[in-house]
Amino acid sequence: MTLIILGVLLWSFAHLFKRLFPGPRAALEGALGVAGSKILFAVVLVASVVLMVMGYRGNTAPIIYGTPAWTVHLNNTLMLLAVAFYGVGNSKSRARQLFRHPQLYGFSTWAVAHLLVNGDLASIVLFGGLLIWALAEIVIINSQDAVTRWRGGSLAGDIRLAVIAIVIYLVIIYVHNWLGVWPLPVPGAA
Repeated sequence: MTLIILGVLLWSFAHLFKRLFPGPRAALEGALGVAGSKILFAVVLVASVVLMVMGYRGNTAPIIYGTPAWTVHLNNTLMLLAVAFYGVGNSKSRARQLFRHPQLYGFSTWAVAHLLVNGDLASIVLFGGLLIWALAEIVIINSQDAVTRWRGGSLAGDIRLAVIAIVIYLVIIYVHNWLGVWPLPVPGAA
């Protein structure tokens, strides 16, 4: 559990550092250069993911709440939505006009989806901690930056986003199965 907590804290700190500590961040960029600073934070983020994965995979946490079978269907629907949200920010879809923080909404949706189907303490700490980070990030960005709306998008962009989201969703299912967890409510290969 300690590794999960350290990983979530490290992840959150690395992502929030620029906004919460602009002076030290500027000093760090002055000392290391912008590229050096980005490399440092990338290394910290990779380390945080390694800690979270190691802690989660090696944990035998108690079950805090049971999850009904129907939540698997809701989880999978939310996961497809999470992937689509995540893609909106870099798309030429008309949906991009509607959402200020699509990647953070996607990340939050991913965390909620996993909390629905995982009632063990390790999952609650991991996905709940990352959900708290994503929501805090949204609040902090909204309090510091003015809203700038993207204008544009097309039906072709909407279709491209939908197709790419479905393909990535299928890849996620494949990887989940490869890791030994079949995520769909139908019998699978895991």
